[in-house]
Amino acid sequence: MKKLELLKKYFGYDSFRPLQEQVIDDVIAGKDLMVVMPTGGGKSMCFQLPSLLLDGITLVVSPLIALMKDQVDALRANGIPASYFNSSQDAKQQEEMLQELRSGDLKLIYAAPESIGLLNNHLQGIPVSLIAVDEAHCISTWGHDFRPAYTQLSYFKTSFPEANLIALTATADRATRADIKKQLGIQNAQEYVASFDRPNLTLEVRPGNNRLQQMRRFLKKNKDESGIIYCLSRKTCESIASKLTAYGFDAAAYHAGLSHEERENVQEIFIKDDLKIVCATIAFGMGIDKSNVRFVIHYNMPKNIEGYYQEIGRAGRDGLNSHALLFHSYADVIQLRKFADGSGNAEVQIAKLERMKQFAEALTCRRKMLLSYFNEYLDEDCGNCDVCLNKPDFFDATLQAQKALSAIVRTGERASLNLLIDVLRGAQNAAVMESGFQAIKTYGAGKETSWNDWQQYIVQMINQGLIEIAFHEQNHLKITPQGKEVLFDGRKVSLAVIPKPEELAAKRAQQTQEALPTEVNRDLYEALRKTRLQLANSSNLAPYMIFSDATLKDMAARIPLEDNEFADIVGVGTHKHDTYGVPFLRMLKEWKDSRKEDFVYREEVAKPKRKKKKASGPKKDTVMESVKLFWDGKTVEEVAEIRGFQPSTILAHLTKRYESHNDIDLEKLIAGKDYDLIAEDFDKVKDYDSLKPVYEHFDGQIDYGSLRVGLTLLKEKMVV
Repeated sequence: MKKLELLKKYFGYDSFRPLQEQVIDDVIAGKDLMVVMPTGGGKSMCFQLPSLLLDGITLVVSPLIALMKDQVDALRANGIPASYFNSSQDAKQQEEMLQELRSGDLKLIYAAPESIGLLNNHLQGIPVSLIAVDEAHCISTWGHDFRPAYTQLSYFKTSFPEANLIALTATADRATRADIKKQLGIQNAQEYVASFDRPNLTLEVRPGNNRLQQMRRFLKKNKDESGIIYCLSRKTCESIASKLTAYGFDAAAYHAGLSHEERENVQEIFIKDDLKIVCATIAFGMGIDKSNVRFVIHYNMPKNIEGYYQEIGRAGRDGLNSHALLFHSYADVIQLRKFADGSGNAEVQIAKLERMKQFAEALTCRRKMLLSYFNEYLDEDCGNCDVCLNKPDFFDATLQAQKALSAIVRTGERASLNLLIDVLRGAQNAAVMESGFQAIKTYGAGKETSWNDWQQYIVQMINQGLIEIAFHEQNHLKITPQGKEVLFDGRKVSLAVIPKPEELAAKRAQQTQEALPTEVNRDLYEALRKTRLQLANSSNLAPYMIFSDATLKDMAARIPLEDNEFADIVGVGTHKHDTYGVPFLRMLKEWKDSRKEDFVYREEVAKPKRKKKKASGPKKDTVMESVKLFWDGKTVEEVAEIRGFQPSTILAHLTKRYESHNDIDLEKLIAGKDYDLIAEDFDKVKDYDSLKPVYEHFDGQIDYGSLRVGLTLLKEKMVV
């Protein structure tokens, strides 16, 4: 079976996400790979789908025992034979799994790094085709979450020489990626680094005063939505959960101080939507596939950007709008510095903490800064963070930027941020004199600017991706390709005017405007959620394992009433179609029948609401209503306005009439360039059974109405 057929059958998707197909092709070809994909970016697909095509077993190393059952349950819900092996199982459960392994019934096995040694004996003589090391940053001391148990995985390449190895992580800078490959013995592995951009996440930072009151207001606006609140300590988790419960919110704590049974219970009821809010330490959430987390709140500041990015990535994994709110206080910075001082790589941790602090204090687009940290650059501001929604004043800072960039070049890219400022200001301290930088041409070139202002300007340049910090090279500043454009090619730079402290506090205290939710039929969406919950409870599964929120919203928007329409919904694969199609279609038809008067046609849901006169008398032929207006000389747009439909719906009506009577001049209804594009790729798209994959094939360049017209004309010519 082909990749796309497997993708649709087992996972319900019509197309791959960026980089997935290339990675999968290389995995099937037997190559070792280093893959960096953001949380929610589809890392798991890179080994789950190949496991169905490879002859042997796929072994997956995953760090958190508590999550393996959920991951395996989700795979089994999709019809994929999978199991797990770890210390949480009793002897009988382990023997049952090993029997499945010996009989050849499994395609994937999940194991904790601590359990690999025990499982290794049972894998002898069983073909292992692929080894996937998930959360691979845990093997590196440069990574943000080093775990000693991962270091034993270095023997994989010698013990399983026939298996190719794929290392996967959501967060790893260049130094960490190189260390991962070295330790796993795959130094020559090709790297795939996906985009870190999650445009559906609204990024917001607020000062840490009156945090509890601010959270109460935020949670009231997000009533009945699932969310995670990350806290620095166990005590804070308990305290916040208790207070929120007293305020009437559905909240519970999760941390390492609870018993295994307590943690497992909190996790299970949260995944199944029986608990809305979890107040947790950072351990919670890694590997959880719950797709409908609508917000992540950081009650305390994270210790680095990698951790922050991974944690906010647990929101909005279904692609729907979600919110990441961070509270920032200097007290958090002090506490985190104390933690870093006691670690094995204190200098690196403190430098990364400083970067996190700079993110919290940023005056420029937060998404730009977040992406530049991972060596990805946005040309334009995102428009979906608190800074963009409440922009500061900017000035032309090209001259200041060129001075700073020139000084970096002349120091041989061997200066830290503080040392660079001293050089620019012409300081005569020991650090400058010992380095010899007082002899370079730009020494003292920025003495008219205060030290604090220079710090702000350089941080903004780092945030904009003009400069990067080499943490593995004593935090030296390096110029990026974008920075070279400023220095050598005349690229202009705008920096934010640095406000006074009281002005900055006032601006940050303002609430950002909440984005409107996606336009769907809300009553139907809630009814679909209830149906999903009933099915989940009867099968002892988490609701998202039945269908994600995004799938339910697609149902609510399109209202499929026939079997083939239901199969075309995003996230409906063959297995889930066969398993859940009947109850959902029955519910959808009952819902439609109970609302005959105000039934919203799926073609109309996406357009702005218009008041329409209710029809009286016998039901009219909606296609002919459109056709008659068109025959009277009205344009498609005019017919759409009169009828209260989208133009694409009118084109569908006219196409339907053409197919039955051939009395509509369709060729006049499609632009020549659109027709030529469709004709050029007609052989590639003619066999699709719905318009959605055709629309995606052309990257949305051609609207649905024109696609329908063009395909109808071309198919007729093919028959002739």
